[in-house]
Amino acid sequence: MYQALYRKWRPLIFDEVIGQQHVTETLKNQVRNNRLSHAYLFIGSRGTGKTTCARILARAVNCEHPVDGNPCGTCPACRGILDGTIMDVVELDAASNNGVDNVRALREEAVFSPSAVKKRVYIIDEVHMLSTAAFNALLKILEEPPAHLMFILATTELQKVPATILSRCQRHSFRRIDAATLAGYLESIAEKEHFHLNHEAAELIARLADGGVRDALSLLDQCSASETIDVDAVYNTMGLAGNRRVAELLDLILKHETAGALRAFNGMWMDGKNPAVLLNELSGLLRDVLMLHVAPRGALDLLSGGYDTATLSAFSKRLTAEQLLSAA
Repeated sequence: MYQALYRKWRPLIFDEVIGQQHVTETLKNQVRNNRLSHAYLFIGSRGTGKTTCARILARAVNCEHPVDGNPCGTCPACRGILDGTIMDVVELDAASNNGVDNVRALREEAVFSPSAVKKRVYIIDEVHMLSTAAFNALLKILEEPPAHLMFILATTELQKVPATILSRCQRHSFRRIDAATLAGYLESIAEKEHFHLNHEAAELIARLADGGVRDALSLLDQCSASETIDVDAVYNTMGLAGNRRVAELLDLILKHETAGALRAFNGMWMDGKNPAVLLNELSGLLRDVLMLHVAPRGALDLLSGGYDTATLSAFSKRLTAEQLLSAA
């Protein structure tokens, strides 16, 4: 059975996690020195490795023979947690288990010692989705946890987590992965999968992924039907061919070619493009051009990813900052 790339290449040890060394090195040191917290809070945007690191940490703290802070992957505890046969490591999705009754049931179960490993670990994803009553129920066991218990909470929205919970957790912030690192990672995965991935296409996918490894691998998966994954293949697969038409429309506008601009607009209108959506896309293009104009180096990781750098640079040279500010 085919397995999605983001599942197939999910890291199994801390050393395989890309772009989060500030987190993984800290966790490895804590495992090595047996200085573990009873509660962790992993914060960051989607697809940056929060749940992956939570699963690795759950195996590492229960591993019978950890290797430099990483789980060995071969002992019965590692294998059992990985294949789901050990029930002492529990993953909960707070989006669908957000009521007080769910947390009370967890709290009643958590007091029992683990049956097969050293620590009972609860991984609660999207913890900010818990109700106020559920947070209050969770707070009680976070205040006085049994020695065998560990909580790993993950969230994309830190501001929704109560301060009383934050103060009882060790926090780790996961960064967005920069486009260059992500592009290199995609190329290494493509080589292992025997995909023909161009460097320019890898950079485009990395920009579109907005710093998320999971999104990047999902986009690569979508494009893998093409024999050669180049920029055109990415644009066509992702439905971004319309972005080029938006760039062509802006080019005609800047050239004051009214008839050509109206024909381009009519073509997009006949293809079903909503004028309000078109204006938003023009605004987004001008925003990218402005970013590149005022900060040609620092803005690269802040671009939307829908347009190649050459196109943006060409527009940047034709427009002043004042024109861009008034147009955007």
